Amino acid sequence: MKVADILRVKGNTLYTVQPDEPLASATSIMAEKDIGSLVVMAHGNLVGMLTFREVIQCIVKNGGEIGSALVSKAMDAQPLTCTPETEIDDVRRMMLEHHARYLPVMEQKVLMGVISFYDVAKAVVDSQNFENKMLKAYIRDWPAEDEAKQA
Repeated sequence: MKVADILRVKGNTLYTVQPDEPLASATSIMAEKDIGSLVVMAHGNLVGMLTFREVIQCIVKNGGEIGSALVSKAMDAQPLTCTPETEIDDVRRMMLEHHARYLPVMEQKVLMGVISFYDVAKAVVDSQNFENKMLKAYIRDWPAEDEAKQA
C-alpha cells in the first residue's frame, strides 16, 4: 500500500497558512476545523509545518501565552515529507523514528496532501480487516474434496 492509496480515500481538503500570519489565527483555524496541523506555504512552496506540538512549545516559551507570535516563530521549518509513491511501511518507520504525527505529501514541489499517524493506522487496520475477511471467506468455502484427502 502506498501514500496515494490513503490520499485517495481521505480526500483532498488541505489547510494552509503563511509564515507571516499570526499564530493565534492559525490556532483558531486548527480549532475550528478540528485539525492537528497546518501546512505553511510561501509563494507556492512548502516552508514549514505547524502542529499542535509546535503551538504548545511556543506558548510555553512565551510564558503561557500566544501573544503576537507569528506562525514562522512556531513552525517546524524542516518538516519530514513523503511522496504519493512512498510505501506505508516506510511512512510508519519515518513517523516513529522522527516522532512525526503529520507528513506533507509532496510530488516534486507540489503539495498533494497531508497524512497523519491516524490515517496510516486506519489504513493498516482496514487492510488487515479486509485480509481477515478474505481468509475467513476462503476457509468457509474450503472445497470438500481437500478435506477428505487430508483426513
